[in-house]
Amino acid sequence: MSSAVLTYEARYEDVYRHAQSLAAGGPDWLRSLRSAALAQHQTLGIPTPKNEEWKYTPLRTVAEMDVRPAEPGSALFDVTLPSWSGSKSRIVLVNGRFDRNLSEVPAVPGLQVSSIVNALIESDGLLTLHLGKIASTEDHTFAALNTALFEDGVVVHLSKGAEVPEVLEIVHVTEGDAMIVAPRVLIVAEENSRVQIVETYVTNGNATSVTIPVTEVVVHPYANVEHVRVQDEAVTNHHIALWQVHQHRDSEYRSYNVAFGASLGRTDQNIYLDGEHIVTRLDGVVVANGDQLLDNHTKLDHAKPNCNSFEIYKQIVDDRATVVFNGKIFVHQDAQKTDAKQTNQALLLSPTATIDSKPQLEIFADDVKCTHGATVGQLEELPLFYMKQRGVPHEQAQAILVYAFAAEVLELISNDEVKHNLEARLFTKLGIED
Repeated sequence: MSSAVLTYEARYEDVYRHAQSLAAGGPDWLRSLRSAALAQHQTLGIPTPKNEEWKYTPLRTVAEMDVRPAEPGSALFDVTLPSWSGSKSRIVLVNGRFDRNLSEVPAVPGLQVSSIVNALIESDGLLTLHLGKIASTEDHTFAALNTALFEDGVVVHLSKGAEVPEVLEIVHVTEGDAMIVAPRVLIVAEENSRVQIVETYVTNGNATSVTIPVTEVVVHPYANVEHVRVQDEAVTNHHIALWQVHQHRDSEYRSYNVAFGASLGRTDQNIYLDGEHIVTRLDGVVVANGDQLLDNHTKLDHAKPNCNSFEIYKQIVDDRATVVFNGKIFVHQDAQKTDAKQTNQALLLSPTATIDSKPQLEIFADDVKCTHGATVGQLEELPLFYMKQRGVPHEQAQAILVYAFAAEVLELISNDEVKHNLEARLFTKLGIED
């Protein structure tokens, strides 16, 4: 075996056997998709830090777990299912399986929500057209494993001109130990549709499993999608995700990645701008403390001219935690008049906290405006001193400065209730009263 992958096959034997059984059933296109994905995963293996893309994210604990396929979870949870917006529209998946009893789908003209199992039974053409076609598994070993393993998931389809008035919340619950949980989400926004989605990952109890979600999003011309993703799993769990988006011309997609949880958390977010006059936001707030390691790899892929993308990542790191950021902007030769801006800023609250930041630009067009920047710093003593001189307690003064740092991203979220609840969760994560 190559030194670029870890030895793990014996521990994953039950998982592979289950994946092979899944690949033996279903329609021809799905069997082919699963078989190819399993072969890709077994070829790629679990990478070591010698692999440049995983240099700062050691996966030995994942490779050394004796894991089994995810089992159906219960409907009784110790964790309170989140509702960031207060919306009644909520889709719940437990261990990757759509739970109809816990879900409430709004009756909105043009909105169709179904489980992947039902969509397969009904031979939904969306699946054959998009499932596994948006998310690239060739370079992402865990996305390949998800494709081989997922048994259910959710399909959200907005037909032409559909508008969803309430925030649509998707809640993923991981329950149980030593499992590989493979949630799958497909979101398709047809021409001139509009929706706000909050997708959340939580853990029931202090589970130690590996959650490997894949979310695929297709945004058609003139569609407008705002997508908030909150990773708030238990700090005993492992979370390794792929979030892939394909945008068509004249569309707008605004994404906000908020990461609080997991012992080891990694999210790869890739957005392909496949048309002119596209507007894209790819922003994030990451808060890590204790011994957490949270890694975010992003890629904005400009394929066509006259598009604008904006990326702001704010990271708050405390105790002995480590945060990794790798942000790529790729501008193809034909993508003239591209305007792409990337900013990565990290705030270290402890002398033992670590940030590894690697912004990247690859530009093959000559008429572009592309900028990137990365800064790392600590809370300044002077503002803290001034606030304490005016009677503000130290913890509250620190909370104000930390929130001011993160607010540049959180305030971009259009729904005020989502924004306020994420702010309150930020303070709780930092051990500070709101």
